[in-house]
Amino acid sequence: MKSIKQYIMVGLGAAALSSCGDFLEIKPQNEIVLEDYWTEKDDATSMLMSCYDALGSKECLRRIVLWGEVRSDETKAGTNPPMWLQDILKENLQPDNEICEWGEVYKTINYCNTFIHYAPGVSEKDPNYKEGEMKANIAEAKAIRAICYFTLAKTFRAVPFTFEPSLTDDQDYRLPATDLDVIAKALIEDLEGCKDDAVRRYYLDNNSKSYENSSRITRWSIRAILAELYLWTGEYQKCVDVCNEIIDYKKSQYQEWLNDPDLRTTAVRTIKQFNGVPLILECPEGSSIDVARGDAYNSVFGTGNSFESLFELYYNNKFSNKEEFVPAYYCNRTNDGEFGYLAAPDHLYENLATDKNTVFLSKNDCRGYENIIASGSRFAIRKYGRKSVSLDMKNITTEAKVQASETMQQTNYNNWIFYRLTDIMLMKAEAEVLLGEDNFEDAFAMVNAVNKRARNATSATVSDTLKYADYNTSKAAMEELVFDERQRELMFEGKRWFDLVRMARRDGNNSRLVNEAIKKHTSNTAAIRIRLADPNIAYYPYSRAEIKRNPMLVQNPAYKDNNAQLTK
Repeated sequence: MKSIKQYIMVGLGAAALSSCGDFLEIKPQNEIVLEDYWTEKDDATSMLMSCYDALGSKECLRRIVLWGEVRSDETKAGTNPPMWLQDILKENLQPDNEICEWGEVYKTINYCNTFIHYAPGVSEKDPNYKEGEMKANIAEAKAIRAICYFTLAKTFRAVPFTFEPSLTDDQDYRLPATDLDVIAKALIEDLEGCKDDAVRRYYLDNNSKSYENSSRITRWSIRAILAELYLWTGEYQKCVDVCNEIIDYKKSQYQEWLNDPDLRTTAVRTIKQFNGVPLILECPEGSSIDVARGDAYNSVFGTGNSFESLFELYYNNKFSNKEEFVPAYYCNRTNDGEFGYLAAPDHLYENLATDKNTVFLSKNDCRGYENIIASGSRFAIRKYGRKSVSLDMKNITTEAKVQASETMQQTNYNNWIFYRLTDIMLMKAEAEVLLGEDNFEDAFAMVNAVNKRARNATSATVSDTLKYADYNTSKAAMEELVFDERQRELMFEGKRWFDLVRMARRDGNNSRLVNEAIKKHTSNTAAIRIRLADPNIAYYPYSRAEIKRNPMLVQNPAYKDNNAQLTK
């Protein structure tokens, strides 16, 4: 493992922060004594903010996103992708690929471990750091740590795992790998123990700082992490239960908006309940058919910190993603339709306007046009790169005619969403399907609500495209429905590959994973099918450099030939 014990020192000389949006100007403090540093509330606050800072850094964020996205059927080569990225896209993944290096993710973990270790002592020394605030802050750090560890485990299947911070040179951090199931259960126990210590919300929704309600960890974002953990560990009723807690909270929040004179107009016009769940409309209620669509995208991905958001990294002029993940990998902001390193495969977009697309079931599904845009004969990733889109959904004949106008996202202003309400609805649906046919109807209601909102809805009474009778004949059909809707709704959000891996783990083989992942490949398909059929190949190899640092790591057997090379 990459010298984790060096990482703690980078955050210890930072000035206190005035809000969660401030980044740290970090300088080495080689002579500092840790116990002397952790004396005041501001010391603790600074270190907590460095946890958010590290999670949102280029090297950490790009790994979290790419690990969950780039091997799936949703991405192919865009413009001049570096060779290491080309290799992954071709399923030529090797242990010397730079994306397999995990040091920056462990850096974030060690910030969290260190904060959790020292924060109680600060509360004892500084009376301004109240116990309740300290516990809420620890819950934040534990949630960020859980996101990092869970992502590592989903990516590599087994990784070094500890809650102990690296504080001194004599600590041995050459740890053996711990399996995903063991890590997931430890994270569940950890989060269940602190979920109610977290803040319910930081500000009222009509406050200028209400963005912190989704840009910092709350009780609801911790429950979102728990929902995914329960889904992976097969504890489906617990997954449904925590999803229901989140959905119930959103229902109560919506009712607050309706009762608040400052928010009522917005709530009435822009949010409606679909099968009982409040969601943002693609077009304001009561608007003329001539009004362009795209409001849900604009609120969730353009402005950010929307009603539906549960946790997202908030980038503004104080807390900015200066390394620019989105334009580097998804889309170039300087010219509409230009590519980042990645592009969308043809099957995601072609024939969308003629109702013959194999992913989007209706030409009226706004998400197809919001996610992707044609550039010549190729398709660029549009999602996240646009601050606003305007879709002309009248008399659809071609994809180009739908794309009425857009506003490009400004530099340094791309929020990144980890969890949002529709993700929770679809996790609930998946868990209900796996609980059995008595739950099929409610599972379908969740999927249909998400789908109905996306299809040019000007009201919650828009007709159904999905028909329950087409899917309720078997668990397999219902499960496929949920996975397909997750792809349509969460496309390019760093979740698709992990969804396929979860499906393969449940199946006990890679057959369905292969059938989905192969869709983007147009050459060498027979060899790729054979390679992907190995259940071990669903996980990434350990980096050559990491194995050299930590001889207790045993290489994934799918890459055993490369492992032999490492030991020479």
